[in-house]
Amino acid sequence: MATTATSLAATPQTAAAAAPCASGPNGSASQSGQSGKETSPPGDIPDNQAFVLYSPPSGGYSIKVPEGWARTDEQQAVTFTDKFNAVRVELTPASQAPTVESARAAEVPPLAATVPCFRAGNVSTATRRAGTAVVVTYQADGPSDPVTGKAVREDVERFEFWRNGTEAVITLSGPAGSDNVDPWRIVTDSFAWR
Repeated sequence: MATTATSLAATPQTAAAAAPCASGPNGSASQSGQSGKETSPPGDIPDNQAFVLYSPPSGGYSIKVPEGWARTDEQQAVTFTDKFNAVRVELTPASQAPTVESARAAEVPPLAATVPCFRAGNVSTATRRAGTAVVVTYQADGPSDPVTGKAVREDVERFEFWRNGTEAVITLSGPAGSDNVDPWRIVTDSFAWR
């Protein structure tokens, strides 16, 4: 699920208009080499990936993230990245729990306006150990490579949990077509309020 919401949402609309959209997964589809062997897309998280429990110093929640990924701390968020994949967790005040309807009305339009090459997916709910989450899916272009200027087309899943006036948004991203269903399930199912 694509670059995280921070790097996507922080990109101004003009960036989306200034550069053409990535036409595809940019090498993330399975390919056969000359040996005839199938190779995994660059965004596939290995089946043997280890996960570690993370809880911010300020508390509030805990979550399992892939071991060895780089961590970037922000004021109310933290992002874990490795190659083309990212997991971002952000806590924000929210007076009421999100719904499918509120996400469609209040969250999808700003994403469409600020995320480079946004293409809407589904808005639904999912049940995890922390409760029911609203899930917004979409595709977008990740950040441009500083050397080549090329962007990777990404699949993004945004899980929104709510408790007692606080919303936790977990944004998962990776190259379009990557098979990260199981790792993303581990991450979202491990989320717990503290």
